[in-house]
Amino acid sequence: MADAGVAAAAGATGLGDRGREPDERPAVGPGDEPARRSRSGPDPGSVADERPPRLLVVHHTPSPALDAVLRSVVDGASAPELAAVEVVVRPALSASVSDVLAADAYVLGTPANLGYLSGALKHFFDTIYYPCLQATQRRPYALYVHGNDDVEGAVRGTERIVTGLGWRAVRDPLRLTGAPSPADLESAWDLGATVAATLLP
Repeated sequence: MADAGVAAAAGATGLGDRGREPDERPAVGPGDEPARRSRSGPDPGSVADERPPRLLVVHHTPSPALDAVLRSVVDGASAPELAAVEVVVRPALSASVSDVLAADAYVLGTPANLGYLSGALKHFFDTIYYPCLQATQRRPYALYVHGNDDVEGAVRGTERIVTGLGWRAVRDPLRLTGAPSPADLESAWDLGATVAATLLP
C-alpha cells in the first residue's frame, strides 16, 4: 500500500496537471541504458549528499505495449518539476549491484510470463539480492506489470521478493492488460512521477 505522504509530495510538484498527451512523450527504447537526464553532480562513487537523488528504472520490455508503458513511466519521472532527480534506466538483464546501491528509489517493470514475473527480472533479483540486502532497506519503489490477461501471479511473485529486500512500496502496483489505453499510460506517467517525487527534499 502506498505511503500517505507520497500523494501530497507528488501534488506539491504540480504533476497532476501537466497538460501533455501520451503520444507526445519522448521515445525510450527497450535497450536504452544511459541516464534519462544528464547528471550535474559528481561521479556515482561520491557521497550521497553530494549528488542528485537517483531513481533507477529496471525493466524488461519485450513488446510494443510494454515499451509504451516504459516511455510513460520515464516521462513522468523526468517531468520538469522533478528536475532535481536523476533518472537512470537499465534493462533487467544488464542492471547491476552498483546500479542498485547507487540509487535512492526504484521502479520495476515486467511482463507477466506464465503467471509469474519475467525471467529477466528474476535474474536481476538473483544478481542483486544478497549484495544489496542490508544497504537498501526501506528504499522506496513501485511496480508495473503488463500481461495479456491475468497479472496477479507476477505481482505477487515480485512483491514477495521485494518484501524480502525490505523496500518500501510508495503506491499500489500498476496492473495492465492488453493494449495500453490513454488512461493506462496516464497511470504509468503518474507512477514514475510519484516515485521520483519521494526523492525531493
